[in-house]
This record gives sequence, C-alpha cells and structure tokens, in this order.
Amino acid sequence: MTTKQPKHYTYDNTDLKILDSLVRDAKKPYTEVARQVFVSQGTVHVRMNKMIEAGVVEGTTLKVNHAKLGYGVTAFVGIYLEKSSLYDQVLQKLKEIPEITNIHYTTGNYSMFLKIYCRDTQHLKEVLHDRMQQVQGIDRTDTMISLEESLDRNLRLTE
Repeated sequence: MTTKQPKHYTYDNTDLKILDSLVRDAKKPYTEVARQVFVSQGTVHVRMNKMIEAGVVEGTTLKVNHAKLGYGVTAFVGIYLEKSSLYDQVLQKLKEIPEITNIHYTTGNYSMFLKIYCRDTQHLKEVLHDRMQQVQGIDRTDTMISLEESLDRNLRLTE
C-alpha cells in the first residue's frame, strides 16, 4: 500500500489572506472570503483544495468550551521518560487516554509536555495516578493546573 505524499505548494499573499480569513471564522462562506480578498469564489475554492492536497490545511476543527461540558480543570503535564528512545512507545499509550488533548515532544526539562482536561481534581488524580503514571517508560510527571486561559489564538498570517 502506498501513502499519498503531499505535493509541494508555493503559497503567496493571496493564499495567506484566504487562510487568515478562514482561521478567524472557518464557517465563513467562500463567497465572503472572496469578497474580502478581492478574488473570485472559484479562486478561493481552487486554492483551498490545493492547500488541502499539499497538507498546508489539515482540516477544520470546532472549538469547544470544555468547562461548560463539565471539564473544569485544565492541566499541563511535563513527562520525564526513563529513556528518550521510549518516546514512540509512550506516545502510543498516551494517545489512548481521552482526557489528553495535546502532546508535544520537547527539549528542556521534560521529554514530553501535554495538555489534559478533567472534570475536577479527583478526576485529574485518577488520570495521572491510575493511567498515565502506569505507562511503561514514564519515570515521573510534573503537573501544573491552569487557573485561567487568557489567550488561545491562531497565528496571524497577514498584517
């Protein structure tokens, strides 16, 4: 089985304006994007398809307010691995824990840094103690509870 490799895509300022408009509001119709960027709707459609094919755009997401769904604790966990060679093995196990939403392979003190959502501190304790710290290859963890998220935004692509 062959995996389709993304094509190389050379983007220009029009592409960045299209992306910037859609990053601000992914539900915005292409007709409105076209009007803002001063191109045709067809141009927006063609360019978006090319950027999707090239892997520049990987999909669309929905931003969920986790606290309003009962997940009031946001925490960040730094993970110390026994050996860095265990990263892939540990990564696969951590992906099975649904409360973990982001995993980064990092430099510095931690081998891995992740974001986790839990209902409350008891739930956080259960996830950390009963699931994460049981993963073979994790030496120890360091947990920080977020008191408030003051900024969550996409990178601005145009001035």
